[in-house]
Amino acid sequence: MKVRVSAIISNAPFLLNVDCDHYINNSKALREAMCFMMDPTSGKKICYVQFPQRFDGIDRHDRYSNRNVVFFDINMKGLDGIQGPIYVGTGCVFRRQALYGYDAPAKKKPPRKTCNCWPKWCCFCCGSRKKKDKKIKSYEKNKIKDMKAKKKMHSPENIQEGIEVAEMNDEKASVFPQIKFEKKFGQSPLFIASITLIEDGGIPKAATPESLLKEAIHVISCGYEDKTEWGKEVGWIYGSVTEDILTGFKMHCHGWRSVYCMPRRPAFKGSAPINLSDRLNQVLRWALGSVEILLSRHCPIWYGYGCGLKCLERFSYINSVVYPLTSIPLLAYCTLPAVCLLTGKFIVPPLSNYASLIFVALFISIAATSILEMQWGCVGIHDWWRNEQFWVIGAVSSHFFALFQGLLKVLAGVNTNFTVTSKAGGGDGDGEFAELYIFKWTSLLVPPLTLLIMNIIGVIVGVADAINNGYDSWGPLFGKLFFALWVIVHLYPFLKGVMGKQEGVPTIIVVWAIILASFLSLLWVRINPFLSKDDIVLEICGLNCE
Repeated sequence: MKVRVSAIISNAPFLLNVDCDHYINNSKALREAMCFMMDPTSGKKICYVQFPQRFDGIDRHDRYSNRNVVFFDINMKGLDGIQGPIYVGTGCVFRRQALYGYDAPAKKKPPRKTCNCWPKWCCFCCGSRKKKDKKIKSYEKNKIKDMKAKKKMHSPENIQEGIEVAEMNDEKASVFPQIKFEKKFGQSPLFIASITLIEDGGIPKAATPESLLKEAIHVISCGYEDKTEWGKEVGWIYGSVTEDILTGFKMHCHGWRSVYCMPRRPAFKGSAPINLSDRLNQVLRWALGSVEILLSRHCPIWYGYGCGLKCLERFSYINSVVYPLTSIPLLAYCTLPAVCLLTGKFIVPPLSNYASLIFVALFISIAATSILEMQWGCVGIHDWWRNEQFWVIGAVSSHFFALFQGLLKVLAGVNTNFTVTSKAGGGDGDGEFAELYIFKWTSLLVPPLTLLIMNIIGVIVGVADAINNGYDSWGPLFGKLFFALWVIVHLYPFLKGVMGKQEGVPTIIVVWAIILASFLSLLWVRINPFLSKDDIVLEICGLNCE
């Protein structure tokens, strides 16, 4: 809607897209974007320039990884070397021509040089020069025809009468018939006229302010997009909560490329959801949009072959829509340590020497890759660790719910409501980050809370059983404790978020928690449930004999 209105009023060749909670923080950002867009060599193939998202009002420890520096400072920079970063919904400068669903301009091949040392009739060395001269002449004739047709379209008479497009017999004509324009963009003569001026911008000279205002009201009407390609091939693409990923994907499928611009001073800044529940709802919305794209016809796994989308860029889009599926194995990974401690059995089988070498090699390669990425992206270990922690928290809660809701929407037709994420509203009487300690209950808190309780109880039970059975049981216990504590450490920010402000937790709750944990440990030691049935029978028989 805004794209159509801006085309009627100003028709600028470039558009700036910023969320309502963002503001311009760097006055030179637009000039840097224009340096890419107006580059004489490769600028015409750039569909948008994406800037990283930066936020105000985030606490010093960034408990819920709101900065998301691993994605913006590592992943997006890496995509800049392929076909360009994905569109993230804000902080982006677009080329209007790419938003209209046009293909990227094809790269023209330079004419082949001919050799003057051979006669004109010779075709062994450099080809027939007569055929080349004919091709050049025909190309110039077609170009003159196109220029005359465009000039005729831009005349004041045609603009006032509805821009009647002249019929051309040349098969390489660059102007669509009027019917095709209306079918694609809607029935607006002034808007169609603005499309012919898309490269240089500007509005038709014969248009009056009254006609522009009337046409602007017409293009924002509710029924204007009916039976057109708006939302399908033109403008922002509908069909997903995360329409930003889908819109950028369609542009890359048309052969365009994007650019990632990271000025020293952040170009745009916005507000982040500082509360735990709001942050999980935001991640839920992103993951749900990815699931919708994964289960739609626009899925990057099977859509867009034979077009301008490169293979590595396709892999990046596949990664951006399949990541909610990782919630299932991650839930199993976080549950198994507690099961091992509660049952007294280590589920992982003993590894042979060869398998151990492979495991160590994979572990070292993953660690080395992470270190190299952090060094290359100038990301600190604290930001990287916060990203890892919240990846586990979001995966076992928001990603899992998004996968479930996406399947319900596709298989059962159950639509989910769009929830606008509430952002930090600044300081109040309780301090600048008072909203960080507000506890808002939501069903997204259930899976992580369950995993935390299970693993904490598992650690208590495992240690109590080792104390009861003596020093021989401490060796196998360390492996089980390592995985359980690793899960607890990853979920620690969630635990602090659930507890709220530490000063607000009553002391009696802490005391009763310690007493209850001690009582359960002693009770578990007394019951000793790890004994097999045969051992229990022998003990009973021994007691009877006595």
